[in-house]
Amino acid sequence: MHTPARNAADVRRAFIAFFQEKAGHTVVPSSPAIPFEDPTLLFTNAGMNQFKDVFLGQGSRNYTRAVDTQKCIRAGGKHNDLEDVGRDTYHHTFFEMLGNWSFGDYFKEEAISWAIELLTKVYGLDPNRLYATWCAGDPKQAVAPDEESRNLWLKFLPADHVIPGSMKDNFWEMGETGPCGPCTEIHYDRIGGRNAASLVNGGDPDVLEVWNLVFIQFNREPGGKLVPLPARHVDTGMGLERLVSVLQDKRSNYDTDLFTPIFDLTAKITGAKPYAGTLEGATDIAYRVIADHVRCISIAVADGAAPGSEGRNYVLRRILRRAIRAGHQHLGAREPFMFKLVPAVIETLGETFPTLVQQATKVVHTIREEEIAFGKTLERGIALFDEAAKRAGASKCISAQDAFSLHDTFGFPVDLTQVMAEERGFTVDVAGYEKLMESARERSREGGTKADGMRMPPPDALEKLRTALHISGSDDSSRDDPKPTNTDIAAIWDGN
Repeated sequence: MHTPARNAADVRRAFIAFFQEKAGHTVVPSSPAIPFEDPTLLFTNAGMNQFKDVFLGQGSRNYTRAVDTQKCIRAGGKHNDLEDVGRDTYHHTFFEMLGNWSFGDYFKEEAISWAIELLTKVYGLDPNRLYATWCAGDPKQAVAPDEESRNLWLKFLPADHVIPGSMKDNFWEMGETGPCGPCTEIHYDRIGGRNAASLVNGGDPDVLEVWNLVFIQFNREPGGKLVPLPARHVDTGMGLERLVSVLQDKRSNYDTDLFTPIFDLTAKITGAKPYAGTLEGATDIAYRVIADHVRCISIAVADGAAPGSEGRNYVLRRILRRAIRAGHQHLGAREPFMFKLVPAVIETLGETFPTLVQQATKVVHTIREEEIAFGKTLERGIALFDEAAKRAGASKCISAQDAFSLHDTFGFPVDLTQVMAEERGFTVDVAGYEKLMESARERSREGGTKADGMRMPPPDALEKLRTALHISGSDDSSRDDPKPTNTDIAAIWDGN
């Protein structure tokens, strides 16, 4: 038996080495977290994204076996973990997905036997704590039970640890049509010394899924018919952060060495009390939000994105501003601090993702500029929120107009206002806010009316000046000075 790997870097290296040396897999680099060539995705959210063309039969590779660790961001669209970050021990906007792949090569027998060997022989996990689910099928969808996977697992695990699963949990589909197939999940019981079969997929944080093996063997045609694929594929995914927490015997991903360097540096920079790991404390929630979000922003910026006013860039702005506000209100940070945490991110991720090292200066500059811009309105926005909460009174609902003002004047995304409201047990009139936003967009599109008088560009237009055209705000310090002033016209807004 190998000496079990423990620190995160060794866990990652052991996974790659096992499939490269044991089973002849080609090591492929992670694709960027920003999928510029795939308009269907905001962010790369799974290891299979870079191989989608192979699964669809539209492309090929010069290898049939691959292994990698993929940069993934789940903060928008179908896969969105943003709202849960900080509140629990395991949600992240950015995470690494370890994966091994077969393109028309090996199939279920090899995938399952290698998985159990890696987990028990290389990583040293107790097989008595492992459980495997398999697809029980659904006659209504013409999906037969995956007896092959079940029988393979019975070679390694007792029968009461091999559990039939639903189509929801154990059948993977790319979309309403296209490649699909059964999957088998491997779960681990952190506690041990018991039969935890009834807790599998039951939401218990101590009985968690660690690895999903997907067997792509069908094509779902229009109308729902399943047709066997001429070439069958294997697509597996295992979250590094979760695996490391298991191997380091930590009940929280945030207690591992992927996050502790960021916590330590955050405490040093802000002067806040050290991270204590509580679930409910505002300070510890802020630590988790900041650590997760600085990892996400650093990776995204290094891969070519930037906080902005539209699409994925606006998602990144929301993420960064959440972290800035958390540091300001709960850790006492009164100056830009997030950009100073980038070295701790590089310490844990830079060796694996060299783009992060190569683009370090850009990452630091981008985060710092965004912090400075938001910092100009942050305290006034917090004061407005306090006033809005007082106006809400017994209703405990922040009005649509106040939520709109926080966004329009102070740059507070409405989901940030919601976070602040929830901290006080309040809600936000989001429906009313959306109506006000749509009215503002309509006025902007129409260019205003004579009754409107002077029209001001909306926030997204102002943001475009700063980020896309690199035009900073004007210096108004001499506007009341009677002396003549020279100025240059940098841009003219056309009302759209």
